[in-house]
Amino acid sequence: MNIAILDDYQSVARNYAEWSKLEAQHGITFFSDHISDHSQLITRLQPFDIIMGMRERTPFPKAVLSKLPNLKLLITSGARNASFDTQSATELGILICGTGGSGEGPTELTWGLIINLLRNIPREISDTKQHKWGTTMGVGLKGKTIGLLGLGHIGSLVARVAKAFDMNVIAWSQNMTESHASEHSATLVSKEELFALSDIVSIHVRLSDRTRDLVTYKELSLMKSTSYIINISRGPIINENDLVQILRDKGIAGAGLDTFDVEPLPDNHPLLNLDNVIITPHIGYVTQEAYSAYYSGALEDIEAFIEGTPINMINPEVYETANFRGKIK
Repeated sequence: MNIAILDDYQSVARNYAEWSKLEAQHGITFFSDHISDHSQLITRLQPFDIIMGMRERTPFPKAVLSKLPNLKLLITSGARNASFDTQSATELGILICGTGGSGEGPTELTWGLIINLLRNIPREISDTKQHKWGTTMGVGLKGKTIGLLGLGHIGSLVARVAKAFDMNVIAWSQNMTESHASEHSATLVSKEELFALSDIVSIHVRLSDRTRDLVTYKELSLMKSTSYIINISRGPIINENDLVQILRDKGIAGAGLDTFDVEPLPDNHPLLNLDNVIITPHIGYVTQEAYSAYYSGALEDIEAFIEGTPINMINPEVYETANFRGKIK
């Protein structure tokens, strides 16, 4: 089997699983660079039987999957991947498997972004190193209102930390109930109230057809000029053009962003030039603990697949297709 491990940005994948178990009989290639162009990506990946993608760094739509005739097994880190076309993979006879995860990286990064943003930590670090001592005025958290757009696993943990900071927690999502909000020490409000009342809005919903552009200029314009928005979920949940406009106009105080419409972020992107934004390169899940779980889990998936007993299957119905590519002869 020819095996590809994609988007190993930090060139560390080899250190997080015992790949030597496979290398005696199978070829493994680790790619640290990212290819976004479909034609170039297809050319690179055509020889491979097994491909592992790190989260949504490289999407696999039908246009790509249909041009990879050797692909039998596609692995995503984590239990799901919205950027993999599971239906097309199934129709083409390609099995998709997932892995476990570890830690609470996204929750921790949420608070890292909030505190860095409100206390101007990146600027103060830079200024101090340039011998400029104490140049900004920070904002405290106690008594402030945080509005959580989504109160699932991550959102509920963010709420728990907010309570430790003695903050007021309000929440809204399309299906949220008063009892669910109350269970996590939050008050259910309307979508409009969430944006109007919050000092910080933090987004914690999954990207889907109904959450794409869930936050537009209409919602952003309801926010106070002293308020902030945080997005560690998925970029397209906020309309990026509208966000750039409100930030340029100083309609809100700032944003802390870990996810974007296009990743890696293009060099000329306007968000990179705004002084009221702090940006991280989609590192919510990038921790030693998570990488260990992802890569060791991928290795287990590959070993089980080669043995003819696949595990952690996302589309087990692929077995019912006549053209299933993973049959062990």
